[in-house]
Amino acid sequence: MGNKALLIGIVGGSGSGKTSIAQELLRRLQVEHVDALLLDMDAYYAPLDVVQARFNGCPINWDHPHAFDLELMATHLAALHQGLPIRKPIYDFHVSDRSGWEEPILPGQVVILEGLLLFALQELRDQMDVKIFVDTDADVRILRRIQRDTAERGRSIESVVDQYLESVRPMHLEFVEPSKRWADLIIPTGVRTPRPWKYYINLCWAGFSASRHPPPP
Repeated sequence: MGNKALLIGIVGGSGSGKTSIAQELLRRLQVEHVDALLLDMDAYYAPLDVVQARFNGCPINWDHPHAFDLELMATHLAALHQGLPIRKPIYDFHVSDRSGWEEPILPGQVVILEGLLLFALQELRDQMDVKIFVDTDADVRILRRIQRDTAERGRSIESVVDQYLESVRPMHLEFVEPSKRWADLIIPTGVRTPRPWKYYINLCWAGFSASRHPPPP
């Protein structure tokens, strides 16, 4: 068994900038010579046949917990927390299905996780050492989602807007926004936040130090 890793969860609505925050945090930790790994919740969508069975012929809501393989993700988080290797699933958004598995990866000192529902679901939330919520206005989030899904996933503007109104916004209000109360830190404006990045690094590093050297009972 390896050394226990620090798990940092980053949550925000779709298009909030949580991926940019996670990538920037990863880069800055690596500059500080911290061995860090980035893991995204999107890789843990369940296989398509499983999702279809769960929704039983109804339109699939990709922002609902039923769309994810939560058992696998919780198992992987527990393994990473203990310094053990995992094989991350590979998800293909063009076919909405799992397409394979990556080679075994080790967590290093810090694992950064980003996703919509990390704090809303207790089996995931309870494994986080540091919880960060990226709080971005809804109009900015929908515009970013349109840009991303049309450019990277080949979707039409109409389909993106329809999905936002039918499932993304309702799920944000039901699961994502209420989970903000579990955050240790709220970043209000995404990656261009004015607060110095050194503050975030220090917060995460304090969590790492505490996990390695917990206070006496």
